[in-house]
Amino acid sequence: MAEESKITKGQTIADILRIKPKAAAVLMSRGMHCLGCVIAQGETLEQAAEVHGIPIDELLEAINKG
Repeated sequence: MAEESKITKGQTIADILRIKPKAAAVLMSRGMHCLGCVIAQGETLEQAAEVHGIPIDELLEAINKG
């Protein structure tokens, strides 16, 4: 089985969800509920974290751990 790619802060929310669907639960638990909206198609994880006031390093760790 191929190892999943590590998620980075420069990837869009849409790409992250395609690569690692379990990331949706992590994002939603931190208040990011608009995962399917148009903005999520082009917004990077870093941009979304900033808008939501979430430290990017903590968010990346949680997503990559899951």
